[in-house]
Amino acid sequence: MEKKKLQELSIQATKARMLAVQMVHDAASGHPGGSLSCMDILTTLYFDEMRVDPNQPHDPDRDRFVMSKGHCSPAVYSVLALRGFFPEEDLKMFRSIDGHMSGHVEMHVPGVDMSTGSLGQGISAAVGMALGGKYNKKSYRVYAIMGDGEVAEGQVWEAMLTAAKFKLDNLCAVVDVNGLQIDGKTEDVMPTEPLDQKFEAFGWHVIKVDGHDYEEIENAFAEAESIKGKPTMILAKTVKGKGVSFMENDAGWHGKAPNDEQYAQARAELEATLKELEG
Repeated sequence: MEKKKLQELSIQATKARMLAVQMVHDAASGHPGGSLSCMDILTTLYFDEMRVDPNQPHDPDRDRFVMSKGHCSPAVYSVLALRGFFPEEDLKMFRSIDGHMSGHVEMHVPGVDMSTGSLGQGISAAVGMALGGKYNKKSYRVYAIMGDGEVAEGQVWEAMLTAAKFKLDNLCAVVDVNGLQIDGKTEDVMPTEPLDQKFEAFGWHVIKVDGHDYEEIENAFAEAESIKGKPTMILAKTVKGKGVSFMENDAGWHGKAPNDEQYAQARAELEATLKELEG
């Protein structure tokens, strides 16, 4: 990856992290941990990979994205704002009774392709979108991000079987493997490893990456697009709460808002990172 592109993606992801933490703090509610862990993947999708146009959010030929772990709306909304789908000012409506940006991703927000929240249902919707694209002979691709805790949902595996049966090579899903969920370590709550062998057994092409390495992420998406006859699953190893020291690898930040003092520290850390990236 070119140094300039790497810098641009890093800057956008850091800005998105700042917005996400601010949203959760201001609303005194939300899910920061899993939002921060998948931010580099989401940034790469919207700023480098997907064919989308903020001026035509309903273009029938656009690529589609589904955030299957729908509670990570702070990640989606912040990236969409930075990509130009709506003004950053609108983020102040997050979890406000007077606004349209609820705690889970919903289609009232410009740029959101599917309302999600009930775990397991988002990836099923993504499979339906990809199947529709095949049926209508469209060239668009469909992307989805799941949580590694979400993988314990039975509906996920029904979707895996369906995608393989219909050879949905226009579908690329990502599991955000941060190892934590609301009740603690995923391996303790409901062990799901080895994920690579499971998805391969269900007929998917599997790629393992560092979910914070933009070059690996970009190369994985390129490889996924080259695969014919089967869907692709990217297993992205990430750090929950990535970018904020006291949130990293702490399950307690799955669904908790920082207080004023914690927010000030988080803001200072992310501003320092941004300053270093911008030179």
